[in-house]
This record gives sequence, C-alpha cells and structure tokens, in this order.
Amino acid sequence: MIMDLLNERVLQRGPVCVGLDTSLEYIPKSFLKEQFSIEDAIFNYNKALIDEIGDNAGCYKVQIAFYECYGLQGLKAYAKTTKYLRQHGHLVIGDVKRGDISSTAQRYAEAHFTGDFEVDIITLNPYMGMDSIEPYLPYIKDKEKGIFALLRTSNSGARDIQFLDTPEGKVYERVGEKLKKMGEAYIGNSGYSSIGAVVGCCSEAKELRQHFREMFFLVPGYGAQGGGAEEAADCFISGSGAIVNSSRGILLAYRKEEEGYKNFAQYALKEVIDMKQSIKTALYK
Repeated sequence: MIMDLLNERVLQRGPVCVGLDTSLEYIPKSFLKEQFSIEDAIFNYNKALIDEIGDNAGCYKVQIAFYECYGLQGLKAYAKTTKYLRQHGHLVIGDVKRGDISSTAQRYAEAHFTGDFEVDIITLNPYMGMDSIEPYLPYIKDKEKGIFALLRTSNSGARDIQFLDTPEGKVYERVGEKLKKMGEAYIGNSGYSSIGAVVGCCSEAKELRQHFREMFFLVPGYGAQGGGAEEAADCFISGSGAIVNSSRGILLAYRKEEEGYKNFAQYALKEVIDMKQSIKTALYK
C-alpha cells in the first residue's frame, strides 16, 4: 500500500513535504532571464530544487493550479516535474482537489493515475459525497495509488460548511467517519489506509489524530500560512502517520538574504532541514 511507503519515507527522511507551487514571480529574475520559455523556467527551477533537496524530503507535492494558469506550457512543466520526481524515486502528491461523480470522476482518476500527469497520490474534495471517491478505488486496489481527501482545512471559510452541526456531530466529523469506513479495506502493514486526510494546522488536529488513527494526514498550513511545528506535531502518532507541507516557505527561502537568489536551491534545502528539525523537536520534547 502506498501509505506504507510514505510512512517509511517519513521515518527515514523526515516529515517534510516540499510543495512545488511554482509561480514565475517566485523565480529569481536572474534565473528567469536565462530561460527560453515559461515551460523551461518553471521546470528548470523545480529541477534545481529537486536536485538540491533530494532525499531530505519525505515527498513532494505539486499544486496543479500554479501550472494550469500558464496554459499548455504550464501543464507541460507540471508533467515534466512529476515525471522527473518519479524517475528519481520520489513520492509525488498531485494536489488537484478534484470532486465530481460518475464518468467525470473516472476520467479524473485516469488522468492523474496514468499517462502524462501520473502521480502516486492525489488530493480530492469529498464534500460532494462518497460516490465522488468511489471511481478512484480501483487504482488504490490494483495500482498502488492513494488519496488525501479534504477533512478539516485551516482556512477561515472552513467554518462556513465543515463546522455545521448534524445529529451525528460536525460536518467534518461526519465526513471523517465515512472516509474512515471506506478506507478500512485499504489498510497496509503500517496500519495506515491508502485513503488519507488533509488536516490543516488547527486546534482540532489533536482530537482528529486520536480518533482517526488509521488515516495518514497531509498537513498544510505550515510556515507562510501561519502554522508552526507545535501545531503540526499534533497530527502525528509516535512520530509517524503525517507529512507536513510547506510551499512558499521553501520556494522563497532565498529571499531571506539580500543575495540569496544566487544560491536559491541551497536556501531551499536549508529551509527543509530547519523545518524538519523544528518538527522533530516539537514531536519529541
């Protein structure tokens, strides 16, 4: 099961997920001027970071919106980035947050679990219902793929829907129960299901971690979005079962120094190492 491998990577390489939410405005101007196209600029910037960070990260997450906005060149950069990562043995999360049903979801599953955009795990939005998840299950069973479904997000608007009361509890709690039940058929040797959950750095994280022990957590919200190591640590069980994403904090680490752009990839690596140490300190204090 894919979460067995992800959990192994967290234990061996650390709990950091590098978010390649790459925008042209994030790329140093001197580097940008050397590129021939948008496709080259984005991919070559990503490649420089991947080559420098390497196995210091547990996995990498590529947010497709940052590529779609540049049209065909952006999508080519997305495909080249995910392929390059997988060729070098890295686990890749395609942050696509799809949420639809029937034949449409089947096509989304085919698009992101095979072909040019193939990744190991994708993010999904389950708030259209559990039948929006079902078309992905054959890939989990037969192709060793996985999903992270939105559960409790850390944005302020989460309270508009996720916190609504039902007879069985809050909406997000009800969604969690349904995801947990669906995931029981896909639990690996690590004890974690291939159906995981997106849980932001939030006050409910510790309670969710204790209640949904079989679900691996993808934890956004670290760094630029305000979350810290203490909040992220609430999402772990004995140092495992979660991976913490940082995007801008890593991509823009070079801007902390006046001439950091000259060695932008090295600053990204330093940020990953510092983040890894901060989380481990919070976990084992």
